[in-house]
Amino acid sequence: MAKIEELKTVMKDSGMTVVAIAEKSGIERATLYNRLSGVGDFTADEIIGLSKALHMTKSQRDHIFLE
Repeated sequence: MAKIEELKTVMKDSGMTVVAIAEKSGIERATLYNRLSGVGDFTADEIIGLSKALHMTKSQRDHIFLE
């Protein structure tokens, strides 16, 4: 399970809106909102898209999504 609160912090620090992050990461807006609400788990493609859109380091990504 992803560390949602830490992901939200990274998203907020990016200065982008959730809609902009969804578009930039290739995730449907509704799907991103669902994931942030704890509905379903992030897929590998979603993790990759978010990592790129938010310019996460590999250690940040692994900490949030894989630990």
